[in-house]
Amino acid sequence: MHYYRYSNAEVSCWYKYLLFSYNIVFWLAGVVFLGVGLWAWSEKGVLSDLTKVTRMHGVDPVVLVLMVGVVMFTLGFAGCVGALRENICLLNFFCSTIVLIFFLELAVAVLAFLFQDWVRDRFREFFESNIRSYRDDIDLQNLIDSLQKANQCCGAYGPEDWDLNVYFNCSGASYSREKCGVPFSCCVPDPAQKVVNTQCGYDIRTQLKSKWDESIFTKGCIQALESWLPRNIYIVAGVFIAISLLQIFGIFLARTLISDIEAVKAGHHF
Repeated sequence: MHYYRYSNAEVSCWYKYLLFSYNIVFWLAGVVFLGVGLWAWSEKGVLSDLTKVTRMHGVDPVVLVLMVGVVMFTLGFAGCVGALRENICLLNFFCSTIVLIFFLELAVAVLAFLFQDWVRDRFREFFESNIRSYRDDIDLQNLIDSLQKANQCCGAYGPEDWDLNVYFNCSGASYSREKCGVPFSCCVPDPAQKVVNTQCGYDIRTQLKSKWDESIFTKGCIQALESWLPRNIYIVAGVFIAISLLQIFGIFLARTLISDIEAVKAGHHF
């Protein structure tokens, strides 16, 4: 790795320190994500036995947090050091990675719009896989509960999907107290209750289906999300545009600083 030092201040300090400030936010956010992820793993004993990650059938949300943290930490570090040290190699790495992420996001958005049925089937498989692992990981359990409570839904396409989980399955071979039930996050909240009743879903599916909607949400989470998206399309579009503009701004700063450094470097050759 080579560093270039110049005797005069021809490289724009404005772009240099603006890019540094832009990236220090990414770097600090990456540190926070990594810290939270590692703390969560230590609480679950994963750090002392990493094979727990491979033994889990569903998705551990902590893995996603750590992946985001690693990407943000790496990009923030490359951008900060590249800007301060005027290192073209690190700045090119930062710029190229941001461009790659931008086009990946764009491609995912376009493909998701064009192949909605395929995306719906993959999301159903993903959700059902995590229903099977509901009791295997506390973070996954909290994620599913939050999703069901926020969207007032139950299962992928309905409460029957909880038959996929060994604890809630209605088969005669099950001896679980939660047999033929649903998680408490499927229950219709009672405003009179000050404390959450975590047993409200017990035996609910032994009742007639016509009575389910009195106690639990009967709409599946896939339908709930499909209904939520059109109602909040402007919010989703605004978030996507804001992220895209931030990425484009970072690319612009990096490319401008690289051009300045190359111009100064070329000027010193004469």
